[in-house]
Amino acid sequence: MNSLPELMRIYLWISIETLEEGHEDSIRFYEFPRIDSRKISSTNMIKRLNLEIHKGSSLVGIFLSTDSYVRLVTSYLIEYILEDRMANQRRLN
Repeated sequence: MNSLPELMRIYLWISIETLEEGHEDSIRFYEFPRIDSRKISSTNMIKRLNLEIHKGSSLVGIFLSTDSYVRLVTSYLIEYILEDRMANQRRLN
């Protein structure tokens, strides 16, 4: 049976090898271009969009077909995209 100092050396060696093998993978993200934080999807925006879809579907009630539901969701998505584009244009001007 190995003593505690021997086990510590073994595990330390294994840890060092693991870190050395994974070093390149762990710093690979530095190669990617810097991301503009405004372009990252926010959970709040997704929650807001889901809330709008839920409100719209609650008002309509029962949908006659899947197509009618898809049309409703698509109209909300188009409206959302147009609002986002207008907000971006206002920011740039």
